[in-house]
Amino acid sequence: MLRRRIAGLALRAVRWEAVGDVPQRGVLVGAPHTSNWDWVLTMLLAWRYGITIRLLVKKELFVGPLGWLLRRTGAVELDRKNPAATIKDLLAESEGDDPWLIGIAAEGTRSRGTHWKSGFYRIAQQTGLPITLAFIDTPSRTVGWGPTFHPTGDVAADMDLVRDFYADKTGFRPENFTPPLLREEG
Repeated sequence: MLRRRIAGLALRAVRWEAVGDVPQRGVLVGAPHTSNWDWVLTMLLAWRYGITIRLLVKKELFVGPLGWLLRRTGAVELDRKNPAATIKDLLAESEGDDPWLIGIAAEGTRSRGTHWKSGFYRIAQQTGLPITLAFIDTPSRTVGWGPTFHPTGDVAADMDLVRDFYADKTGFRPENFTPPLLREEG
């Protein structure tokens, strides 16, 4: 309850608004991911909604006080060169009916790239969990939850939904945004 109040006060103080509904279980895709401020807003959003997100964060950031803080907020170390073991553990953790949310920045980096990482899609398919599109939009100063859907297996059609949703969302550094496109789309 205290975290919810702190987050609400902090968001109001910086004139940001949290919007939307988040499921109790699912795969959260966060975009645009263009700045370190994305993490701060993600944590405030999670606290505002009273949830814990198992946020995948590159292992290189888990050093010193930052590593302690990341672990305390639910972050999970990800070795981007060999993510299989971490993903396997998370898939096992997701079994059951307890609330469980994994957060993934599908762009994979705060710099502009050519494709999104498809792990969010594969995890949703393997677990049967829905995908919720989370967002930051700096012009409107909103952070929140967009549509939730189950992947159909038609990657291009599902990604069209993702592209439509993020078409009008702008991150802190718009030039760093990687448009939603998976290699699997061909």
